[in-house]
Amino acid sequence: MNRLLHETSPYLLQHVQNPVDWYPWGEEALARAQTEDKPIFLSIGYSACHWCHVMAHESFEDPATAALMNELFVNIKVDREERPDLDSIYMDAVTAMTGQGGWPMSVWLTPDGKPFYAGTYFPSEPRYGMPSFQQVLNAVANAYRTRRGELEGQANRVAEMLQRTASLAAYGGDVGDDILEQAIDKMRQYFDDEHGGFGDAPKFPQPMTLDFALTQYARKDDLDSLYMVELTLEKMALGGIYDQLGGGFHRYSVDAIWLTPHFEKMLYDNAQLLRIYLHAWQATGGPLYLRVVHETIDYVLREMTAPAGGFYSSQDADSEGHEGKFFVWTPKEIEAVLDPHVAAIFENYYGVSERGNFEGKNILSVVRTVEEVAMRFRVSDAAVNEALTSARVRLFEVREGRVKPGRDEKILTEWNGLMIHALAECGVALERPDALAAAVAAADFLLANLSQEDGRLYRSFKDGRARFNAYLEDYAALINALIALYEATFELRWLGEAARLAQLMREQFADDARGGFFQTGIAHEQLVAAEGYDRQCHPQRQFAGRRGAAQTRGLSGQTRRPAGGGADPADDEGCDGGTADRVWPNAHGA
Repeated sequence: MNRLLHETSPYLLQHVQNPVDWYPWGEEALARAQTEDKPIFLSIGYSACHWCHVMAHESFEDPATAALMNELFVNIKVDREERPDLDSIYMDAVTAMTGQGGWPMSVWLTPDGKPFYAGTYFPSEPRYGMPSFQQVLNAVANAYRTRRGELEGQANRVAEMLQRTASLAAYGGDVGDDILEQAIDKMRQYFDDEHGGFGDAPKFPQPMTLDFALTQYARKDDLDSLYMVELTLEKMALGGIYDQLGGGFHRYSVDAIWLTPHFEKMLYDNAQLLRIYLHAWQATGGPLYLRVVHETIDYVLREMTAPAGGFYSSQDADSEGHEGKFFVWTPKEIEAVLDPHVAAIFENYYGVSERGNFEGKNILSVVRTVEEVAMRFRVSDAAVNEALTSARVRLFEVREGRVKPGRDEKILTEWNGLMIHALAECGVALERPDALAAAVAAADFLLANLSQEDGRLYRSFKDGRARFNAYLEDYAALINALIALYEATFELRWLGEAARLAQLMREQFADDARGGFFQTGIAHEQLVAAEGYDRQCHPQRQFAGRRGAAQTRGLSGQTRRPAGGGADPADDEGCDGGTADRVWPNAHGA
């Protein structure tokens, strides 16, 4: 066993039996690198990541590769979900040096933490036009020995570039209609008119982008914006990215048509998608959106809710060593448990074939309308819907007997805040008391178990231990969640907690000099030598932080400026120029 033994992260514990002498990020590893004047190999990933598992099995479990790593580098393993600061900094470095990014992230650092070489997945043998991981290890180590000055110069240039990015000043102007229209125009340029979504493969759902477009429709009666939202939501809901039997969305689609997902399911994706599907239903009354919301709520309550309150982080893509095995079907498996007529209808509707659409098996994806299936089988639409409903129920029962994907059971403040927010809205709008009760229980759990003695928040909770000072996104998500709970229940305790946390957020994260907020608090460790490198400005975090602070101040009737007379960061537009808050009524129609 290595030094990951005492960690709580499921991702780190997956590597505790590796022959690699892994360290968690911390003073011990960094001090060793500086004492021995040895470069660092930093590996960042997360437990649901398929290619993280592949690289672990191919390289980190291999004794020869591990011996080489231990000889040449100080090896550090990081869970990106526990340490979004490290993930953000070094992912910026990876994309700057290689033009692309992803996980597993592989970064080589100088002993003082500056990146000088980077990549993502490396195979154990040369393939895909890539060198083997052992070849990379030897080449990097040799270059560091023989061309150290050159590599340190490169590391300094990368650090300086990232420092310039981190030092962007706040935008001080008003966000008028012209800026919002420019944003919509840019979205139109990248919109896929055939399959929905933006750009080509791989495709991510981008719920915040869709919510912005829906808001523009509500503000301006912009039918083009509504079209982008509706086509995307429909194609995703009918595609393989959506779990047609169990509800909930996989992380993204590897193709442009939403058919083949990376099969991991993430709490934060489903939280944000719950809200956009709810808002789309509120705006249009579309029954498909309503069904997706109910099924996704059921999935979260069934699979992702901890008994004591709070929500788990993710489910893996793999089970029994194979990606997607839990979710795919053959005709033989379906026909073994369904009536022949029902099986034929089901297979026709979902495009199930002997050939399959994923490694000889079938990802369930709707390929025909109910009307088309009814016409083919010469039955009524109602008969088709009845057959599909009974088939889904039966196949779900059968699937429950399979070996399930692994689940990352750490509870993250930010992601729980997002889900609490979503379930509070859905619980009232759809009259789902079970959803609202789960949101209340999770909020109580966070406030009881992820609060420090001085009132500040922790980031992560697992196995009875709360760890890591919370980041801006943790405070922002929880504040917004507490406001949503207040709007759903009118219990003043939620508003009081939101106001308390908003004040702490201003004290810990506000950038009084330039406006906006830092990602990390005033007492956070310095991550690399460049000052401010670890306190970057991030548009999504900025908006969430400002929205929470402003809403709390407005609901509580607070008009006082922060102590010291400085500008309130909730008043400026931050790094991203801001965006319009949605105009949907709250849960009580106010």
